[in-house]
Amino acid sequence: MLKSGLFAIAAVVAASGPAMAKKSVASGPVIVMSETFRTAAQAADNAIKAGDANTAQAHISGLMPVSDFEAYAAAALRFELAVLKQNFQAQRVALTDMFKTASVPKKDAPRLRYVAGYLSYVVGNYDDALAQLDYAKTLGYDATDATMLRADIYLRKNKAREARPFVQDALARQRASGQPVPAAWYDRAISMAYGAGDWAEVGALYRERLGRYGSAGEWRSALANYLSAPGMDTQVQLDLYRLQAANGAMASERDYQAYAQLAEKAGNHAEAKAIIEAGRSAGKLTATQAATASLMKSVTPKAAKEIAAIPAAAKKAAAAKDGSAALSVADGYFSLSQFPQAAEHYRLALSKGGVDQGKANTRLGIALARSGDLTGAKTALAQVTGNWANVAGFWSVWVDQQSRKTAFQPVGVSPAS
Repeated sequence: MLKSGLFAIAAVVAASGPAMAKKSVASGPVIVMSETFRTAAQAADNAIKAGDANTAQAHISGLMPVSDFEAYAAAALRFELAVLKQNFQAQRVALTDMFKTASVPKKDAPRLRYVAGYLSYVVGNYDDALAQLDYAKTLGYDATDATMLRADIYLRKNKAREARPFVQDALARQRASGQPVPAAWYDRAISMAYGAGDWAEVGALYRERLGRYGSAGEWRSALANYLSAPGMDTQVQLDLYRLQAANGAMASERDYQAYAQLAEKAGNHAEAKAIIEAGRSAGKLTATQAATASLMKSVTPKAAKEIAAIPAAAKKAAAAKDGSAALSVADGYFSLSQFPQAAEHYRLALSKGGVDQGKANTRLGIALARSGDLTGAKTALAQVTGNWANVAGFWSVWVDQQSRKTAFQPVGVSPAS
């Protein structure tokens, strides 16, 4: 955050002439410094640069300022020594001493007031921190870091509601600047949206975060937290677990068990069987694990019947007046990971009508993506609105990631799913 040399004391000291010279350095303060003071200040600055705190302290303790500029220079050296020692309280006191002089360069004053606010925040003086930030703003310093600092101050004061608009503003300004948003900023904003029960923003922030930080661990964390939203449709939950699996982000017994139970509840017995087998293969489930062992025993015979029934159901769907039967068949193929056949029947369902378009377009997009048609997938997912928009949005992030992998993939090598 803070670095020694912030005030360029060495350059100012070097620019001063012998015995009580008066000079003006650029647009900075008028220098009035005795040769004795200049020599001691230069020695202190050299010791600070060398990391010798004890020698620097000895030189600084011997300084006897008699002019306004000397008082400013002495305070600045005390600040730099405090930075070297990582003593935040001493840094804040030194800044106060600097502000008491008339020699603080006008160009530095706005930033220094922000630094004062930061240091007051660090040492726990939150009211002064806000006052210093207000002062900095009146002087023209209103950078994004100051906005985030205001948010942090309100959080420390246990005022999350007051903090949230500052975090939102900081993210908006960071985006507008074209600079990447730090992961910690997303986490702060997500935590606040979560606390406020704003699940639409939670989802939007997680999707934006995953677009930049998309490891398997990041996916698992995002989806696990988003899945805790109250009242979420079980079919939406199922597609989010499918996304977690597609990212290789199934990391625990709970993940596999919850996914298998949702699939069974949806009537997808073959899918439930497949996910239990995958969990056992990954070492996350065992054959003796009670809940999944019972579930496996139940779904195994049903899975065989489910698979056998699909061809006849597909023929009936083709002749049906609306798309309900075709949607059911598409869901069946989808649950078996037969994605080209699923996409065909989702299109049929949409053409016949009478179905939940959000669900059909979402799953059409997923099926196309899993089939390798990333462009078609993006088009289908972009059409989704309403209750399915969030799950479509999460899958769109996945599609974008697969597209980037494909763009950098050597010819003849398929990207990992």
